[in-house]
Amino acid sequence: MKSLLVSLLVPASLVAADVASLTKAELPSLVVLYKELHANPELSLHETETAARVAKELREAGLEVVEKVGGHGIVGVLKNGEGPVILVRTDLDALPVKEQTGASYASTKIVKDDLGREVNVMHACGHDIHMTSFIGTARVLAKLKDQWKGTVVMIGQPAEERVLGARFMLRAGLFSKFPTPQKAIALHCSSDMAHGQVGIVEGFALANVDSVEIVVKGVGGHGSMPHLSKDPIVLASQIVLALQTIVSREVKPGDPAVVTVGSIHGGTKSNIIPDEVRLQLTLRSYKTETRKHLIESIKRIVKAQAESANMPADKIPEVIVSDDSANALYNQPDLCAEVRKRIGAAIGANNVLTREPVMGAEDFSEYGLTKEKVPLCMFWLGTQPPEVVAEAAAKGTTLPSLHSPFFKPVPEPTIETGVKAMASAVIGLMK
Repeated sequence: MKSLLVSLLVPASLVAADVASLTKAELPSLVVLYKELHANPELSLHETETAARVAKELREAGLEVVEKVGGHGIVGVLKNGEGPVILVRTDLDALPVKEQTGASYASTKIVKDDLGREVNVMHACGHDIHMTSFIGTARVLAKLKDQWKGTVVMIGQPAEERVLGARFMLRAGLFSKFPTPQKAIALHCSSDMAHGQVGIVEGFALANVDSVEIVVKGVGGHGSMPHLSKDPIVLASQIVLALQTIVSREVKPGDPAVVTVGSIHGGTKSNIIPDEVRLQLTLRSYKTETRKHLIESIKRIVKAQAESANMPADKIPEVIVSDDSANALYNQPDLCAEVRKRIGAAIGANNVLTREPVMGAEDFSEYGLTKEKVPLCMFWLGTQPPEVVAEAAAKGTTLPSLHSPFFKPVPEPTIETGVKAMASAVIGLMK
């Protein structure tokens, strides 16, 4: 009992010092691991070697590991007596991007995608930093078991870039076959924050995302005789313009929403009126009711525009909402406050920034949407030299973003901060 009480009363400053010391000792091997992961990226649903390497590292750190959970998913469990159950997640997959960073360890991988096309592959979203920080966290937690009690469930999730992996792991029994977490945390690289810093957003942090395809039908004909045709290009153009009124005139000001037409395809020649045009849209929102309103408004506007063009009933455009959607990430404020405090003790409170929500997507949200309603907190991890960030801010320029072929984290200080922040947060949540 005495040893347990002592461990529970260890001051945050001493915990931070121990975490910092261990992180510094692990850093050289972690940087080597990072460069190996960066040079050998794998696409979503193809993370065979990446998953095997992460599983190997977790086992060597002392965790019990199960592989192939929901595809290439990995679950590592570190038990240390009675106490809370905390889930820590990393993602594993990379993107079909040709790297142009010029780094000595840059990826030169070319693979075949799901359609059999040859594509370049790059960790352009920082998942290699995520995995390395994750492994470093596992090592630190395993060596500091005298300072926390409970169970850590560390998961390597596939297919985040296709917002599929979390659902696959949950369907495979993540919360039933393994200890069910009371809280879940993760980190994500930021492309515009200095290394040594962490950013936290309380409440909605990332958006609902829906993909919509509109098939605009018409009656083709000769370009010189438009009166004998039903022109889908004109109708598609009217639809694109009309869709702009959804956010500007139907969504309440202050309620974030985006309707973007990212692709329009139709026609083959200047003097031919085609019989079909296809539009591809991305929709972004936070609230469930706003999400529903965007989709219903698109269907209404598309139908009305077709009717105004006197399209026959069998030529009313089709609106197809994809099943590959993402749900908004809600960072639970109380959990964020606790994480902020613990990370602040580790890296300095002035280095824990308050960030604005963005309209990007992440399927980490899925872990909080099951019947267990697990509170979530994902924080941002700075990756860039402070002087570069300061110069960009002074000049009003932007740095290479996530998913850019030029996105290049600075490995050593970024990984060091990632491990210190995550390990300190987990230990703090175990108190």
